[in-house]
Amino acid sequence: MPSRLNPYISFGGDARQAMEFYKEVFGGELKLNTYGDFGRPDTPEADKIMHAMLETPSGFTLMGADAPPGTEHSTGNNFAVSVSGDDEAELRGYWEKLSADGTVSVPMEKQMWGDVFGMCTDRFGVMWMVDITGAAANG
Repeated sequence: MPSRLNPYISFGGDARQAMEFYKEVFGGELKLNTYGDFGRPDTPEADKIMHAMLETPSGFTLMGADAPPGTEHSTGNNFAVSVSGDDEAELRGYWEKLSADGTVSVPMEKQMWGDVFGMCTDRFGVMWMVDITGAAANG
């Protein structure tokens, strides 16, 4: 899978409705995963969206999720740029450069969904998510 670069939007509890709306606007295939799908079935956020991905016929990819529990959601901090794929060396290289002189909020490590993932804010204040998909991700 080649690496991709796309927007990732954070929502304050209405990610499902927003992503379904964007599907109506752009068409395509929408995949939704809840917090309950990933081991939190008995929590208040079980039905909230942990990860959504819309892939459109025009080649657009839009990702989104409800803000994680305990995370403040406000306009201005509700988006990031996502870089994802299975080329571990390429993606770790991006991570090292993006996180250098920035702030790491989620260290680059194996996550509950099986990928290696990290999140940082670069030295210019832009939030980035880097995700190395399952098979290539050794943690």
